[in-house]
Amino acid sequence: MTTTAFLFPGQGSQRIGMGLELARQWPYLVETYYEKADSVLGIPLSKLCWEGPADALKEMPITQPVVLLTSVAAWDVMTLHGIVPKALAGHSLGEFTALVAAGVLRWDDALKLVRVRGELMDRVCAEVPGRMAAVVGLELPVVEDLCARAAAETGETVSVANENAPTQVVVSGETSAVDRLLALVRSAGADRIVILEIGGPAHCSLMGGVQGEFASALDEVEFRDPVVPVYSGTTGAPVTGGAHARECLAGQLTGRVRWTTVMSRMAADGFDRFVEIGPGKVLGGLCRRIVPEATVHRTNDVTQLKAAVNACLKP
Repeated sequence: MTTTAFLFPGQGSQRIGMGLELARQWPYLVETYYEKADSVLGIPLSKLCWEGPADALKEMPITQPVVLLTSVAAWDVMTLHGIVPKALAGHSLGEFTALVAAGVLRWDDALKLVRVRGELMDRVCAEVPGRMAAVVGLELPVVEDLCARAAAETGETVSVANENAPTQVVVSGETSAVDRLLALVRSAGADRIVILEIGGPAHCSLMGGVQGEFASALDEVEFRDPVVPVYSGTTGAPVTGGAHARECLAGQLTGRVRWTTVMSRMAADGFDRFVEIGPGKVLGGLCRRIVPEATVHRTNDVTQLKAAVNACLKP
């Protein structure tokens, strides 16, 4: 029998018009989520989701809430059709949505938290010139060794931020160190290098200066124990309770995303059908690389969501 898990995307999956087709098909989403989100944050989040502009969607204090909002709406429609996953996971920002779906966080609390998270990360990016880049075609230990070399040569910070797939690694750090690292990985035979439009160095020690502020924000929110297992990208394993979930989120800012570990662990635990809940198709692509035998569905539009529902209703 097929066992289903939901995956929630993170930053980078945003696009103009996200969620609009779902809101038109299921109008209750507008009042239940979009209008309430506008009120909770005091910004026109719905309009930003549906109309942009694109530059605004790249700003972390906007990016993070719009991705979470769109993902929560898609998740709600899946539950409306009776689809209940056996486990959940989210990539970085997406872990907040996974915790909402697991009953750990209220969705509006999660929305406020990711707004704060985006503001804090944006502050660091304004103060510390940095960047992130995806390196494709090299194994993780090779990239880790080259990061150490680049850091030693430049005297600046660069490290692995995301373990996205066996030969797809994201690095993060100060600009000069990342530039040196990219020269080294080119010489080492990387197939491809992509500079990410993130705006600064996430998931590395450079975020340490705001970690305490974010931990304080987390402490103000109620965390309940999950009713569905949630695999954390911080540890690569299921969270053990509400307090542990809070610790995992606090550790995200400076810790790497262990997505390869998460997907491999879920596959080993018997999950063989994954539904990407929210905008984009990044996680589906990574899933196919990590667990090629698994079935993957998306919910990026009405057609895809209905196809995912129909597939999940089959045993």
